[in-house]
Amino acid sequence: MISATNSKRYYRTKLVPVVLSGGCGSRLWPLSRANKPKQFLSLFDNLSLFQHTLTRLDGIENMDSPMIVCNEQHRFMVAEQLRMLSYKKATILLESQAKSTAAAMTLAAMKAIQRSKDAVLLVLPADHVIGDIAVFQQTIQQAKQLAQQDHIVTLGVNPNAPVTGYGYIEIDNKISANAYAIKTFHEKPDAATAEDYMASDKYFWNSGVFIIKAALLLAEMDQYMPSVVNCCEQALATEQQDLDFIRFDHQALASCPEISFDCAVMEKTTAAVMLPLNASWRDIGSWSSLWEKQAKDAQQNVLTGDVIVQNVHDSYIYSDHRLVTALGVANLIIIETADAIFVADKSQAESVKQLVNTLLESERKEVACHRKVYRPWGYYDSLDYGTGFQVKRLYVKPGEALSLQKHYHRAEHWIVVAGYAEVTKENQVVSVTENQSIDIPIGHRHRLYNPGKIPLQVIEIQSGRYLGEDDIIRFDDKYHRKDE
Repeated sequence: MISATNSKRYYRTKLVPVVLSGGCGSRLWPLSRANKPKQFLSLFDNLSLFQHTLTRLDGIENMDSPMIVCNEQHRFMVAEQLRMLSYKKATILLESQAKSTAAAMTLAAMKAIQRSKDAVLLVLPADHVIGDIAVFQQTIQQAKQLAQQDHIVTLGVNPNAPVTGYGYIEIDNKISANAYAIKTFHEKPDAATAEDYMASDKYFWNSGVFIIKAALLLAEMDQYMPSVVNCCEQALATEQQDLDFIRFDHQALASCPEISFDCAVMEKTTAAVMLPLNASWRDIGSWSSLWEKQAKDAQQNVLTGDVIVQNVHDSYIYSDHRLVTALGVANLIIIETADAIFVADKSQAESVKQLVNTLLESERKEVACHRKVYRPWGYYDSLDYGTGFQVKRLYVKPGEALSLQKHYHRAEHWIVVAGYAEVTKENQVVSVTENQSIDIPIGHRHRLYNPGKIPLQVIEIQSGRYLGEDDIIRFDDKYHRKDE
């Protein structure tokens, strides 16, 4: 319990949510890809996993504005999804390259202390699903109380299946009514070991959620992993504000060791405790786990999109772009997108990462990019391509504009099919309305701007000997992007 002398300090101490959003989610390929990983997908309703991570905090007392640690390539996606939730004071910290959770949490702790030396961090992965929000919030309040007593709190989930895709926490004796000392951490086990863990009452799934004083996190990191602290201090000393984002020195972060907070601190410290989380928690790390989480029909199928089946059971079938049909099959994962189809036995769904590695070795663009690619001004959809040509549909949001740019290897022909365009072409500004078109020759500086109040839709026909996205020279860009 909190003493009377400390109660006022406890209730006024801000809890700073730190959302770790740097993962690529390759086990949910082909829906999750490097340019739009699973945390930004709407898998259950109209909100993404990232957005649900934030909305489930509503109602927790003394919650400060959130910090987001993300890959710089995802920065505009993060900003847009925050805007949709009306978050105006979020701090977005950009990683030029992923260095695992130790560096991300250290940077967040340093920034939190700038707000308040007493700040307590609530560190949350961006891709979890919580069924019972009320229990989750109650557990966070209990964890904050333990953190105020200089404990490093992590949440453990009582396993209901011998899952091999999670890490496990082995507990020791109780230190309070609900909290346990931690004996050790275990990496993802094989099937037999997971069965043994399931049969014991000493093993919990490792949720990856931490509640810890920012000052204590830095002290522990300085004791067990000072090289990470040194790199983060160098990065912080050179931070720059870029629109809604905070950038850090690339060289300082590049030299930082890549290590998780579990390995850096939790496996060594004497301050770690585990608090059970009984809130229907799931880490959506595979297609089979997504099947387990969702409502099923009478044949135990989860069918999403334009799907028609006969004599199919225990399957997950997802259509993103066209009609998908199945007949007389069972225990399958079938995922259809505009440019890729994935089929697997449900028992093998965890192994999709190996398939993704094969695609990487083959330099397949489908690993990183969807056919529809999001940009801060809207998106483009690659409709068709062949030798010497490519056809795209551009969608430009009202008031937004592409960069002023040129290409060395391709010409472009723009046809406005909806809305009203203002086109900069060399030193001229030309208005182009519906059913009108304009040519952009090779090497001409140009920009597409939507001055209207409705979305602008343009069919872009590219022609040339090279049509890669890296053939862009930017002269001016409202989003501060560099050349690709």
